[in-house]
Amino acid sequence: MTAIILAAIWGVVMMYSGIVIKNKSTAKTIALLGILALLVVNHLEYTNLWYMQADVKNMLKFTSFGYVFNYIAFGSTLIFFLLNAGEFELVGKDVYEYYALLFFILCGVGIASSFNTLLMLFLGIEIISIPLYILAGSDKRNLKSNEASLKYFLMGSFSTGIMLMGIAFLYGATGSFYIEDINVGADGFQPMLAIGLVFLLIAISFKVSAAPFHFWTPDVYDGSPTVFTSFMATIVKVASFIAFLRLFDNAFGKVHEQWQLLLALITAATLFIGNITAVFQQSVKRMLSYSSIAQAGFMLFSVYALNTFAKEGLILYSAAYSLASIGSFAVLIKVKDYSIEGFNGLAKKQPFLALMNTIFLLSLTGIPLTAGFLAKYYMLIGAVKTGHFWLPVFAVLMAAVSAYYYFRVIQAMYFKEGEADTKPTSRTFRITLLVTALLIIILGFLPNGLLKALYF
Repeated sequence: MTAIILAAIWGVVMMYSGIVIKNKSTAKTIALLGILALLVVNHLEYTNLWYMQADVKNMLKFTSFGYVFNYIAFGSTLIFFLLNAGEFELVGKDVYEYYALLFFILCGVGIASSFNTLLMLFLGIEIISIPLYILAGSDKRNLKSNEASLKYFLMGSFSTGIMLMGIAFLYGATGSFYIEDINVGADGFQPMLAIGLVFLLIAISFKVSAAPFHFWTPDVYDGSPTVFTSFMATIVKVASFIAFLRLFDNAFGKVHEQWQLLLALITAATLFIGNITAVFQQSVKRMLSYSSIAQAGFMLFSVYALNTFAKEGLILYSAAYSLASIGSFAVLIKVKDYSIEGFNGLAKKQPFLALMNTIFLLSLTGIPLTAGFLAKYYMLIGAVKTGHFWLPVFAVLMAAVSAYYYFRVIQAMYFKEGEADTKPTSRTFRITLLVTALLIIILGFLPNGLLKALYF
């Protein structure tokens, strides 16, 4: 509860700091203090050392699962700030406002990880989405950024309408917004409940960029400033998956078998479209955009399976995917040419950047000894335990396809002749990038350090 309130307050603080303080570099310091404060209050509540007493009418339910995810979201945001703070000033002059919008998003992330009513689910998703519409178009000098913002706003508004329609059907069938009162399956799977379920499935599939509701993703990710694409494709995406899992587990878990096939088809389509389309991309940024769709396909296994392996896998996947993607986008920002040819010879000119990027790409591929491998393993095992084998087998084949386009970048860095044009990197940037890579390797060896926290 405290983290939600503090994130909102810190967003307001960042806004008014921009009026009082003219030095743009101070914004980074204030933002870092804010994200550290969020981590501290989340830890205090998780360990029951201190808790804000507030009567939320049971509209929010705080569990170990939510707290652990908040650790991942806030910790990933801390790394994101350390790696990319200098890039905010290159997007535009409203640096303090950019940070304010990011803190408002974190407020929505806190709600998405702890909602207990459909009303709070809607508020959490919208608090996450609305600031993103602005950030997508923050580079006003770039027509692609303006197009991305408009497209994201229009498609997002359409999906919001579908979500509200689904909520209306569920309320009409049950007379309650509370998740436990929906209790689909207790009195039979009524038509209104089925319609509400399908509408919510479509709306949240849009938010997580699952096929065939993914069509906005490549253009929005590609047109948005790269520094904000990094945030959209990681923390925002995994927060939406946490909400997806909590809703369908608690509200529709009893009729799991009746909607499992529909979700399986969405998962297979997401894996196929994301991976196959990424193969043909010549821009690394656009390739990472399509690969984020493919990664969403693996994260859908958590909702498809709804068992312990899948739930633990989503937490591990959230950490592995966020760290690897934030790191990979940070390296991309330092390369002036976003095409695959722009990475030619990077290992000779910037061996440290090439090595770090290799670790990030290997984790995204799912190569053993990285966090990405274990994350995919947990998801696949969770799916296998449902008794259906065709979808995990298909996912493994698609993972093999993903190795092709990830390794194209590695090949360009190490085996292609060229002189990659890069921007200078600071000491803080290099240290943070190294810590991020080490965390990915450590999680690849010792995932239980993170997963045991779910049962504290």
